[in-house]
Amino acid sequence: MKAFLILEDGTVFTGVSIGSTKEVVSEIVFNTSMTGYLEVLTDPSYAGQAVVMTYPLIGNYGICHEDMESLKPWPDGYIVRELSRIPSNFRCNESIQDFLERHDIPGIAGVDTRALTKILREKGTMNGMITTNENYKIDEVIGKLKEYTPREVVKKVTCSEKYELKGDGFKVALMDFGAKKNIARSLNERGCNVTVYPAFTSAQEIIASNPDGIMLSNGPGDPKECVTIIEELKELYNTDIPIFAICLGHQLMALANGADTHKMKYGHRGANHPVKDLKTGKVYISSQNHGYVVDSDTISPDVAEVGFVNVNDKTVEGLRYKNKEIFTVQFHPEACPGPQDSSLLFDEFIDMMRRKNNA
Repeated sequence: MKAFLILEDGTVFTGVSIGSTKEVVSEIVFNTSMTGYLEVLTDPSYAGQAVVMTYPLIGNYGICHEDMESLKPWPDGYIVRELSRIPSNFRCNESIQDFLERHDIPGIAGVDTRALTKILREKGTMNGMITTNENYKIDEVIGKLKEYTPREVVKKVTCSEKYELKGDGFKVALMDFGAKKNIARSLNERGCNVTVYPAFTSAQEIIASNPDGIMLSNGPGDPKECVTIIEELKELYNTDIPIFAICLGHQLMALANGADTHKMKYGHRGANHPVKDLKTGKVYISSQNHGYVVDSDTISPDVAEVGFVNVNDKTVEGLRYKNKEIFTVQFHPEACPGPQDSSLLFDEFIDMMRRKNNA
């Protein structure tokens, strides 16, 4: 069946329908990872977006359920050059086509994803529609696209109630703004007893649980939308509990301390982004997935200093807060998919909690 991807600027790509045949309007973003398409599909940070995979062949090793980063896929749509219909992997549980159909996610294959990515890089991220309706009216579609904005996506992806991953080490409260499974797993593997809390849990409840440390997770959407969460983070900041934050959590902590954020032209999404640790001078290759960034010139030097920068475009990739056991990063040290270069940041968090307990 024919399918069409219609962009906000009027560009139309024609391909073949994959997954569900429902019509969807979403923000179109691209990911440059060469592997890990299942982890991309199940990353809650993609809620409210349709993902273009720049790697040309997707689905060749099928879907392995134990590699999923959440219980279900989150993108509104999926756009690929070529979809492998016959996966080959002894761990494969189902094909990517069946997976998309089962979760009612529409997609399109057979489009020139290199040309599509060039448009998004040159003109910036824009909205688009995936449809199988050959009788679409372009003016009506563009009108819908211009009106679309992802709303309340954190509420959509967070857990409904708290749960615990048992460990015999430090007690960590993980605030779930759309947390990938590997964040809790990375802490648990280091012996931490991790309690995962819904995104809108009050600071008082977190503090009352007497954690050794607090983890703020990744998540989707515009951080400035999370007004109530930002207010709770101000209260957590005023405690002496060590805090480590990733991606959206990093942005929210910055907003809670008077800094500002803005939307990037096309964001960072992929598994090969170089970031420099300004404290050590080391460069890590990192996995990233974000469309917003903290403005470096709005960070108060009395509150925090830039700890990491992106080697390519010099944007802020992390902050170290002064006179606090708090540091935050824009990239993904848990890295699924992606390199494990920066996983040692979890060890730094463990050291922070150890210092606090020995004080």
